[in-house]
Amino acid sequence: MKKLKRSIFSLILVVIVALGAYYFDIDLSSKTDPVESSTKADYSLVFPAERYPETAKHIQNAIKSGHSAICTIDRAGAEDNRSESLKGIPTKKGFDRDEWPMAMCTEGGVNADIEYISPKDNRGAGSWVGNQLEDYPDGSRVEFIFP
Repeated sequence: MKKLKRSIFSLILVVIVALGAYYFDIDLSSKTDPVESSTKADYSLVFPAERYPETAKHIQNAIKSGHSAICTIDRAGAEDNRSESLKGIPTKKGFDRDEWPMAMCTEGGVNADIEYISPKDNRGAGSWVGNQLEDYPDGSRVEFIFP
């Protein structure tokens, strides 16, 4: 009788978890691939797309085209990454050259996605991100989320 109760309880628990995963669109598949597991973020950052729509659109498009949604913070590498990512991309009067991944990310640099966007949007977004990440140590992996 005890085994039957335990089996019924286990079955009910599995059904509840499965229904919850279905309802909340959660992937329950096992992720044992070491490459996949190394892409997990330490933190999530919900980007305010309504405040910085041009930057948000650029980041989202870059991620859709294959760039990482995760930024591994590397402040010391920012200057070199910026030089590499903007190499050969001319300036345009009235626009900033926005980079994704950002220069402060180890994922940035060569092959970063560059778009021309308004300085107000770009610099406001950069300031906002900098303030959000200022307490995170180098090496922190931050996933950018868009509601």
